[in-house]
Amino acid sequence: MDKLRISTAQFEHKSGDKRYNLDVIDQLARKASAEGSAVIAFHECSITGYTFARRLTKIQMLELAEFVPGGESTLKLVEIARKNNIVILAGLFEKDADDNLYKVYICVDKSGMIAKFRKLHPFINPYLLPGDSYCVFNIHGWKCGILICYDNNIIENVRATRLLGAEIVFMPHVTMCTPSTRPGAGFVDSKLWENKETDPTSLRLEFDGMKGREWLMKWLPARAYDNAIYAIFSNPVGMDDDQLKNGCSMIIDPFGDILAECRSFENSFVTATLTKEKLTQAGGYRYIKARRPELYKEIIGQEHQSEQKVVWLNAFPPQEPTAE
Repeated sequence: MDKLRISTAQFEHKSGDKRYNLDVIDQLARKASAEGSAVIAFHECSITGYTFARRLTKIQMLELAEFVPGGESTLKLVEIARKNNIVILAGLFEKDADDNLYKVYICVDKSGMIAKFRKLHPFINPYLLPGDSYCVFNIHGWKCGILICYDNNIIENVRATRLLGAEIVFMPHVTMCTPSTRPGAGFVDSKLWENKETDPTSLRLEFDGMKGREWLMKWLPARAYDNAIYAIFSNPVGMDDDQLKNGCSMIIDPFGDILAECRSFENSFVTATLTKEKLTQAGGYRYIKARRPELYKEIIGQEHQSEQKVVWLNAFPPQEPTAE
C-alpha cells in the first residue's frame, strides 16, 4: 500500500512488572486500532522496564529475560495484536538456551512474530551481549528496519539499514534527561513530575530544554533527512526507576519534518499517515544516489578499537556482582 497509518506511543512503565506494562500496551493498541492505525510502536524495554536493570545480577537478568519468540510476553503481544487487529512493536530482555542475554525489540502481528532485532550497542547491564546483524522486514508492503536507542547515535547504523532497503526505521529509546559532557544536560528533578498537575509549566520547560527535546532536535531529524526515511521515535514518559523521562515520541518524515508528536504527560500515542512519494521526493534520496563508495569504503570499513562510554552511568555507585 502507498499509504500507511502508524502510531508511536509513550507511557510510564513499571520496572519488572510485565503484566502491567502489557496491559498498557493492550489499552493503547486498542485505541490506536479504533482510530484506524495499522501499526503501533512502543519504547525500548517497554515490556520489562529498563533502567532498574543496571542493578541486576546475571541470575536476576535471566529470571527477567525470556525466550523469544517462545516466551510468555511474545505470545501475549501476539494475542494483543490479534485481538486489536494491529501490528505491534515492543521491547524486552531476551535469553537463549546458553544463558546469553540480549536486549531485543520485536514486531508481531495476529499471526505471530514478524521480526526480532538485538540491540547492537547495549550498556545498561554488563551481562548483555551485542547483536551482530541488521534487520529489515516487511509491514503491509513497506520495508522496515529497527535500531534501538544508542544504535541510532552511530550514524553508520542508520545508513546501513537504509541501504538494506528500509523505508521506515523504528527507533525505540529510553533517553534524555541524563548527565552528559554536552552543555545543558542533566537529570530532571522527580519532584517536578510529582507536581505536574499543579505546576506543568516548570516540568515542560525542563522536558523541552537542553536536558530533553532540544538535544533530540540536534540529531534525530537529520537521521530521517539524510537517509530519506520515516523515523518512528518512541520513548517513555514519567519515572523509569529513579530517573525521569520526557516522552516526545514522534514521527518524522523523509524531509526531517515532525508529522506528529506526543506532548502529553499521560500515557498516549500520536498517529501519522506515511506516503511512499516522500521517499523519493526528499533530498536524502538524491544524496544516496550520488554516493561514491569507492572514495570511502576502505575508510569507513577500517578496523578500529570500539569504545563505548555512557557518562550518566558514572552518576551511580558500581554494583558489586553477586556470586553465581
